[in-house]
Amino acid sequence: MRMKRILYLFAVFTAFAQLVSGQQRPQYTQYVFNNYLLNPAVGGIENYIDVKAGYRSQWTGLQGAPVTSYLTINAPLGKNFLEGDATASPSGGGDNPSSRLYTQNYMAAEPHHGVGLMLVTDQAGPLTQTNIDATYAYHLGLAPQLNLSVGVSAGVSHVSLNTSMITLENPFDPAIANGDNSQWKPDLGVGAWLYSGAYYLGAAVQQILPQTLYFSTNNYNKSKTVPHYFLTGGFKVFLTDDVTLLPSVLVKIIDPLPFSYDINAKFSFKDVFWLGGSYRRNDSFGVLAGINVNSFINIGYSYDITTSALNTVSNGTHEIVIGLLLNNKYKVTCPQHQF
Repeated sequence: MRMKRILYLFAVFTAFAQLVSGQQRPQYTQYVFNNYLLNPAVGGIENYIDVKAGYRSQWTGLQGAPVTSYLTINAPLGKNFLEGDATASPSGGGDNPSSRLYTQNYMAAEPHHGVGLMLVTDQAGPLTQTNIDATYAYHLGLAPQLNLSVGVSAGVSHVSLNTSMITLENPFDPAIANGDNSQWKPDLGVGAWLYSGAYYLGAAVQQILPQTLYFSTNNYNKSKTVPHYFLTGGFKVFLTDDVTLLPSVLVKIIDPLPFSYDINAKFSFKDVFWLGGSYRRNDSFGVLAGINVNSFINIGYSYDITTSALNTVSNGTHEIVIGLLLNNKYKVTCPQHQF
């Protein structure tokens, strides 16, 4: 019992430390399956209504460790986008303009809009942060085989402290007593996404608006939110007619945290199932797998092996994502522009 109490207090301390001076947004391993989570410019990139639900349990075995859940939905709007947007009625068949051959002989998409909504909840010990954001993106062709999209996300962030989960020697500790334990703050982010049939480059900023967080009226535990910068890129290599490789990298810049990056590699087999691996600097190694069940549903799973000092108390990190392809006019079985 004493050891459990110590580990729980450690988790609480870690959660507070993240709010005060560290990463204030959730980490993901399967962002390669849903880059829309990090960059609003990705919204509307596919010709169907893209719905994804994810669940991530970080550092399993450690009481109070972060648990993240999310739901995202986005769709294109524009009558010239691949013969009509994803909200129109299905065309009743025909050749798919985003077929495998089309991807290799990519032609830039017609200008169109992308709209979406994301809901993300992240709980770490007694702290819970929920973000609700609407997004808008505009996609245009820069060259015959090159697109650029720019996007914005806007919404609210709710941070709450569950004091019933904290046991202190003094129940009226001024650090949390008489404070505002439930706070709503505005949230804003922007992004850009450059993409073709063979590669993509993206840049985004989350939490642009600095906000002050506090849980007492006595100047304790005051902190500020900080911007999160994300730079990412990847490219597709056709190893054979049936196997493709997608190496990618994500760089995260969050002051005052140390420079951080992820390196990923994903092998896709006949666009039906895929396997991959990832490395997060000074944190973890990950194994990823997924299957495109049919033109309506796909599933992804990842397991992270902790390499930081937490590996003595952590059983690793599990993350699962379920994707739905609604009003999928051409019955594609996998994303065509997100690889």
